[in-house]
Amino acid sequence: MTIVLNATTGITTPPVSVEGSTSGTITLVAPAVAGTNTQTLVAATGTLAPLIAGTAVASTSGTFIDFTDIPSWVKRITVMMNGVSTSGTSNPLIQLGTSGGIVSTGYQVQSFNNVNPGGSTAPTSFTAGFGSQSGAAVNTLTGNLVITNLSGNIWVGQGAFYITTTASSYIAGGVTLSGTLDRVRITTVGGTDTFDAGSINILYE
Repeated sequence: MTIVLNATTGITTPPVSVEGSTSGTITLVAPAVAGTNTQTLVAATGTLAPLIAGTAVASTSGTFIDFTDIPSWVKRITVMMNGVSTSGTSNPLIQLGTSGGIVSTGYQVQSFNNVNPGGSTAPTSFTAGFGSQSGAAVNTLTGNLVITNLSGNIWVGQGAFYITTTASSYIAGGVTLSGTLDRVRITTVGGTDTFDAGSINILYE
């Protein structure tokens, strides 16, 4: 039986079932314009999901920025900032949330700054989110935080941000949520300082 895949008409035969061999691998070979392309799928249990980018948001106003409707299958989220600044001296904070709202307690997170040249600040502990040391209105942050699902509703994260005051801020920690993660909030400790520069986006997979 011939199976035809056409960009306009789609599959012109009944549904297709791809079965692996006893070797535990599946090899799909598709002809290209010149030569061939081969993709081998190794036997494994799991979900093949795409890497999806959110819509970048200008962090120039408001006291928080939310990214919502994150699918339940997501296992890793990357929060990216470029030149993000706030109006006051409160440290930036990244919080996770469920259908019940943003979670603002229970985090075990520390952040410290590596100051150029050759020094570092004492670590700061955060319990309300993944916080970054950057307590000056003139500072901007550029970098990312990667948050990964360990199992169930346990999320751990680490990241680094360049700070315009010739320093880098490093973050590590985690939190256990009471439900399935479906949102991320970027705000500040206390939640009263407003954003006044930069842009923020997320990737999830």
